[in-house]
Amino acid sequence: MARLCACLAPDTERARGHLAAMGATPGRPVGAFPADAMAPGLGLVVSEPGHADGPFAAHGLTGVGEVTVHNRAELCAALAAAGDVPPPGCSDGELLLRCWARLGEAGVALAEGMFALAVRDGADLLLIRDHVGARTLFYARADGCWAASSSLRALRRWPALGTGVNLAAVRSFLTFAYLPGDETLLRDVHEVLPGRVVRLSASGAVTERVYWEPRERVADPEPADPSEYVLALRAALEEATARRLPAGEAVGVLLSGGIDSSLVTALAAKAHDQPVHTYSISFGDELPHELGYSGLVAAHCHTRHRVLTVSGDAVAARLADAAALLDSPVGDPLTVPNLMLAEAVAGDGLRVVLNGEGGDPVFGGPKNLPMLVHEMHRDPLGGGEDRATAYLRSYRKCWSDLPELLTADALRALVDAPAPQRFVEPYLTGPGRMEYLLNQLLHCNLRTKGAHHILTKVERLTASQGIQGRAPLFDRRVVDHAFATPPRLKLRGTVEKWVLKEAVRDLLPATVVDRPKSGMRVPVQQWLSGPLRELGGDLLLGSAARRRGLFRPETVRAWMRGDGTLLPRQGGKVWLALTLELWLRSYEL
Repeated sequence: MARLCACLAPDTERARGHLAAMGATPGRPVGAFPADAMAPGLGLVVSEPGHADGPFAAHGLTGVGEVTVHNRAELCAALAAAGDVPPPGCSDGELLLRCWARLGEAGVALAEGMFALAVRDGADLLLIRDHVGARTLFYARADGCWAASSSLRALRRWPALGTGVNLAAVRSFLTFAYLPGDETLLRDVHEVLPGRVVRLSASGAVTERVYWEPRERVADPEPADPSEYVLALRAALEEATARRLPAGEAVGVLLSGGIDSSLVTALAAKAHDQPVHTYSISFGDELPHELGYSGLVAAHCHTRHRVLTVSGDAVAARLADAAALLDSPVGDPLTVPNLMLAEAVAGDGLRVVLNGEGGDPVFGGPKNLPMLVHEMHRDPLGGGEDRATAYLRSYRKCWSDLPELLTADALRALVDAPAPQRFVEPYLTGPGRMEYLLNQLLHCNLRTKGAHHILTKVERLTASQGIQGRAPLFDRRVVDHAFATPPRLKLRGTVEKWVLKEAVRDLLPATVVDRPKSGMRVPVQQWLSGPLRELGGDLLLGSAARRRGLFRPETVRAWMRGDGTLLPRQGGKVWLALTLELWLRSYEL
């Protein structure tokens, strides 16, 4: 288990020194790497959990990466047509490097999988991230050198960088509950965006090229016969799920009981010739939950089902550990339960676990409702709140509370910082946005929450246990089909994700397919009033937080008391602040 690290420096010794400072060691040559060749500036951080290997070589290029490819046969055929026959048993990383070397951006776009790849190309360093953002990749410049890694912590250890807290990213996190773009909480460290190739030159220049972006292709906004879209989606779902099943091994599925995880369970059970294990979470019988539905699906699909009960004490004991595993904080109260699920999957001896993530950001779930209502009541003459700001407010996090939450010093430092609206404006108001509002919202959600919250959280928590979390609904072809589907087939009257439900209707009980989305109730308020009360107070009001000077203590105290509103919104806001504080401490910031 390892994560990749790379350095572009004027000479080999400096590159080695910088890699060593970041905790990286020279990689283990694999595949067709020449025995007498060197791979200056490429290494592995073996002290951190991940799926990196290398270096590997092909056609004069060397690379190191975290690469899992789901369509090897297709890539090998494309390479063979270009006159390149990969050696038998070559690693996924070498295969992707060959696709880049021979086919360029089209070769990378053809790949289906999860990957972060660093390539030495002459005097430049290339960074390539997968289509939807399942694996992360970061870069920074200091001392006339470039450094890149799939581990943000490795760049934090780089003495030449001397980085600190990025206040603009703090504001973004408190607004979204994750970081929605290329910024990180480390000043001067950037994240490679999904579907991009970033070229870092020795001169310090940075160029970015987009090799894949979902496109809106809607010929008829309301076709008379939707069966064509339903049947094509079914075929895409079956292929996406089958590609992610481990050959000759049992597979796990995280099963909440909602339509998305249920359809993945049904498709896996139908396609796999090995046992399918399913896993659900319970916070206790006294809270609303979906265990009846997950149990129904497990019985219907004949899976080996487990229910994991998560207590508030367990969350309190594990919250700091979970926060430290993430490259960027995620203000999701399911982080610790997700980690415990990954531990359960690994404990059962499985290597791969599927999930139903992606249904909402790709096909249109209930979180789009506030923006659709806003559009209905928007002033046609352009008055009132703009669409991008309304989108930030719709998250219902801390956007509206920042003047009361952040200290005066922090607010002054943010006066000239770029506003968080910049992360959503290209999808909602920019000149290249999609035509239909629902597609604009889905595109925005895919490229922000999908890439920087859902997928990265799954990747880091599962990798910590040596397993791979795979999301069939984020498959590139499934995403392409979703944006080629008329919006009225995704939101059909009051039925959300209609085309998705119709595509799998024959696989699941009607009770599961047709029920409205409810979701489990995560008892954040109970945790903060119980097992986390003392810890939260010590962390958010302690000396370290005061020295950092981000939050007004009086606001934190009021939120922890539950002052100011009849609805328990303060719990979610305190959770964001607590998650951020734990992450900052884990990175010694």
